[in-house]
Amino acid sequence: MALISMLYSKRHRQNGAALLFYEGIGDPWKRERLENMKFIHLADVHLGCIPDGKASWAKERGRELWETFRSTLDDADKMGADLVLIAGDLFHRTPDETQLREVNYLMGSHPKLCFVLMAGNHDCNSPSSAWDDFEFARNVAFLGNTRCECVRFPALKTEVYGFSYDRNEITAARYDHIHPDHNDYIHILLAHGGDAMHIPINPAALERSGFDYIALGHIHKMSEPVPDLVVYPGALSPIDAGDEGAHGYIAGEIFGESRLPGTDSAPAHGRRDAQGDGSTHRYGVHTRFVTKALREYVSLPVRVEEDDTVFAVRDRVEAQIHRRGRENIYRIILEGQRDPSINIDTTLIERCGMVLSVEDRTVPSFHIEELKERCKGQLIGRFIESFEGHERSMTEEKALQYGLEALLNASRD
Repeated sequence: MALISMLYSKRHRQNGAALLFYEGIGDPWKRERLENMKFIHLADVHLGCIPDGKASWAKERGRELWETFRSTLDDADKMGADLVLIAGDLFHRTPDETQLREVNYLMGSHPKLCFVLMAGNHDCNSPSSAWDDFEFARNVAFLGNTRCECVRFPALKTEVYGFSYDRNEITAARYDHIHPDHNDYIHILLAHGGDAMHIPINPAALERSGFDYIALGHIHKMSEPVPDLVVYPGALSPIDAGDEGAHGYIAGEIFGESRLPGTDSAPAHGRRDAQGDGSTHRYGVHTRFVTKALREYVSLPVRVEEDDTVFAVRDRVEAQIHRRGRENIYRIILEGQRDPSINIDTTLIERCGMVLSVEDRTVPSFHIEELKERCKGQLIGRFIESFEGHERSMTEEKALQYGLEALLNASRD
């Protein structure tokens, strides 16, 4: 179980990091020997965002982000987690006091959980922001400084290190030079970044850093640069069409020495860390990805045949959306050859479900050789011949098809 009652005070500095203590009250919370510590790691929730802003469902999607966050905290309670790690961009923009109060209420409603969060590039702790003077619930630690801080949970034998963005862009690779203190605590780094403009991430440097787990944020697709050690959970929910695939959070467990592999343990990824002094961590980590988002963005290619009518295409799109899930949001891509006499009504297709866009990549169907022979010596025949003598690219193929369509329409007029 996690801490219930806590005291919060800034004590001293170590390794250049301000050390914050969360002290358990009473001996029952002290752990002489750690068996395991359960955590949830999430990032990039983007509360306050209105995804798909011009779509009819946009406002409901904005509400979903809050509901998914609330439900994730319920999950943490149900799984008996000790710690919830929020690796930046909890909000879509720097929050105001009202938004902070809402989030603080949700976290404070789970007194058995400990929370550690930081500000990312979207919700940065800029000067005079609402982050500055906000008083969080007693089970919430905000690493709001621009210099590295450490929050210590003695009852969990865990230290969490990190700092907040104070601006939207930080180009220095600041995480390359952060190391934990040398003690027998579990060491976690809470970090946000991964591209040239937002703290470049060097997985090899993080693997050598001495941390038992690096909880990353910023990249919206789940990935593990170093499995069970350096982990991006991805965005909790997708917020734009580029966020395809499943979204959710990481559920993890860090095992004490008695639970490491080879000791009749549950599966764990044991780490032997070289800090340069030959020291060894006696903790193993096991993580799993939990799908949480209510819907996904899907790019859906749909094949169009030469004998299809507009309604036949529409029905095929609707059937495929039904198979993939009507809750998802689609970008429809029409491919193949269509009857030259029809134009596909994309507005009709947009009404098949939650369709963000329809891209018509179809080309009119012509029997090229037959047309060339029939129009030999004429403009159409010479136009076809100008594309011969080499393998046509996709662009040239479309140019040929659309050119023929224009020339044939002109000849009919």
